[in-house]
Amino acid sequence: MRFRTIGEDVMSSYVRWLRAQGRACEQSLIYVSVFDNWCQAEFPGATSVTQEMVDRWCSPRPTERPNSTRTRVYPVIGVLSYMHDRGLTGVRDPEVPRPERSAYVPHAFTEEELSRFFDACDRYGEGRSRRRAGRNLALTVPVFYRLLYSSGMRTTEARLLGAGDVDLAEGVVHVRRSKGSDRHVVALHTTMADAMRRYDAAIGALYAGREFFFPVAERGGRSTCWVWKTFREVWDSVNGSHATPYQLRHHYAVTNINSWGGDCLESWDRLVYLSRSMGHSHLESTMAYYSIVPALADVIDGLASGGDDVIPGVAR
Repeated sequence: MRFRTIGEDVMSSYVRWLRAQGRACEQSLIYVSVFDNWCQAEFPGATSVTQEMVDRWCSPRPTERPNSTRTRVYPVIGVLSYMHDRGLTGVRDPEVPRPERSAYVPHAFTEEELSRFFDACDRYGEGRSRRRAGRNLALTVPVFYRLLYSSGMRTTEARLLGAGDVDLAEGVVHVRRSKGSDRHVVALHTTMADAMRRYDAAIGALYAGREFFFPVAERGGRSTCWVWKTFREVWDSVNGSHATPYQLRHHYAVTNINSWGGDCLESWDRLVYLSRSMGHSHLESTMAYYSIVPALADVIDGLASGGDDVIPGVAR
């Protein structure tokens, strides 16, 4: 990425500052890069950010919903705030649309869809294994998506796992590159741990001393585009419904919650464990799944107290 308007030195120091806090986010930097390129197209030769640039970029677009505007704008505001705090700009932060309540409902995977999907993952490498890159794909795709399915990890967490982040002896994953500054530990199911041990041995023979658990090469990790591309190729080849790789995380949460019994106190303990394993900074993030898990809501409603003594402050 090149930053001609914001400045390479400013962006380098900003990225170092983010990484020192464990907050570096590849997708956010992509949005900033798009803004910088737009500035060069609209204001050729500009070497600094102006108020006009920021106000025009951050204005809602006719076909854009408020939440999409916020997603596009906040990464730029982050850079501006960093520059403003250090006296590097006098540009004011723009107004940001208020968030709108999302009506998003994740795809409800069926057992048949998932069975077809993972069978197709296992066949993804057919005809690709003559070269090292093809062999890599054949090994990686089945394990990568089974890890998302069985652990509830975010796609970014899985693709950026370092080779040393996976403790195969204990069967746990140490998530160090996550959303915000969160770091947490994920316990692997025994079958998943076995699959990852076999994968580690096979991929290690291809890329000795690799940096990432799921490598592109010795020093490279998988990109967001790779995740979306491979998922679309595999999913669309066997299923007619629409789904996304991130929805495997939703499926993990919903499946766990639906498996809980009628003891609300026990369910509360499990909710805490689930929240920690999924890397939620706040329990409220895990509670959001109540709206798509009627079984747990029925348990809470069945209590004489309405559940307020067990889960205080949660509106029903």
